[in-house]
This record gives sequence, C-alpha cells and structure tokens, in this order.
Amino acid sequence: MSNRAYEEELLAAIYDDDNPDGPDHDYFRELALELSATRITDLGCGTGILTATVTEPGRTVVGIDPAAAMLERAAVRPGGDTVEWRLGTSALIEPDSSDLIVMSGNVAMHILGDAWTATLRDISRGLRRGGVLAFEARNPLAQAWRNWNRPAQIRETAAGSLREKTTTSEPDDEGIITMDSVNEFRDADQVISVSQRLQFRTFETLRDDLSAAGMRVRDSWQNWDRTPFTGSADEPLMIIEAVNADDLHT
Repeated sequence: MSNRAYEEELLAAIYDDDNPDGPDHDYFRELALELSATRITDLGCGTGILTATVTEPGRTVVGIDPAAAMLERAAVRPGGDTVEWRLGTSALIEPDSSDLIVMSGNVAMHILGDAWTATLRDISRGLRRGGVLAFEARNPLAQAWRNWNRPAQIRETAAGSLREKTTTSEPDDEGIITMDSVNEFRDADQVISVSQRLQFRTFETLRDDLSAAGMRVRDSWQNWDRTPFTGSADEPLMIIEAVNADDLHT
C-alpha cells in the first residue's frame, strides 16, 4: 500500500464532497476578520475549498500543499486565481509573512515526528508580530479512531460509483494510528489502496510542542462556537489558537 490519499486524481475529485464548507470554515473566516489579517497562509490547503473563500481586496492569500492533484483543482476553482498556490511543505512559508496561518481538517495530525517539529518552527518564523496560528486536532481521550472502521459499502460520488472499506489500528506508543482504505471506483474500473498515519496528541503535548517552537496557546476551544476546551473525554475536538511567545502578554 502507498500513502496516495491526496495524490490520486479520483480521490481529489471527491474531496470537496467529503469535506464540504461548514462551521469550521466559518470559524477560520471570522478569525481572519477579527485579526484584520491582510496576509493569510493556508498550510495543507488541499483543493482550496477554504483558501479561496478568505480572499478579499487588499489581502494576500497563500495556499500550500504537497499534493499536485489537489492544487490543480484549487487553481481552477472560483476565486482560485486570487490565491498564490505553492506545491510543497511548511518550508515554503516565508519569514515574517503571515498575520494568520491555518491548518484545517486533520492536517496537523498527518505531520509526524521531526516533520512536526520543523513545521511548527517554520510557522513560528512565518508569523508576523501579533500573528496567530489556528488549527484543529482530535482529542485522544475521545478515541475517534474507533469510529473510523467501516465495512465495505457502496456510494455515489462525483467520480461515479465507489465501493470503499476502511480499517483503523489502535494507537502506538506515540499516539499514531494507521488507517488503511481500499477505494474501488467502479465506473473507472480502478482500485486505489491507501495507507495513512495520523498522530493523536494530547492537549499538553500540543502546548509543549508549540512552546518549544516559540509559540504559546492563547485560546483553546472544544467546538466551532468557541466553547472553551476543558480536557474532558466527551470533547472530541481541540481547536488551538497560538501566538509567538513575545506577543503573548499575561
């Protein structure tokens, strides 16, 4: 199996339907307005379904993603011509370039090991004074991976009839789970097998990782309505807002 979840054209074709615009995107758009952000970077932007909606006159928006198939769709979507799309990783974030850096969806959980450390350092360098990093992650206490096992089932998609099956492992000692999916695109007569690894980090781990990169948590929420996160197992989501340490006044 290969990790091709975001590199295959057929999987990219159904991404927007499986990850539609919603309250999560509303949150990021509202945050951009509250910060009066004129420079926004969307790291792991995918097809740009969020990225293209934060553009406005006088605002510079950059979308970065390592998957060419996703960026090809991003570039031709409505509003895509107003975004600067970059193929790559956080290494492409320019120093002191962003008022707001976003990692939406499960982007943060896909970045493992030394790459996670490097990503946070790149982000910290990329934030302008007063800038904010905003991202979401799953609370490991809620054990969401147990709901990700799916028996084979068929559904209609933008790419035609799809038969799919997902098997998810328990976390290892570092909180990393492996999610194996078999995607049979029946109309295209193509089977794409994908193996993905995602890391569940505790709030304390995220806080310490951000601190090591020179950032501090300023707010944490359990939902998109901004209810404060308390660390309970019945709070499946952690939404983190962080700033550079020098910009946090306590």
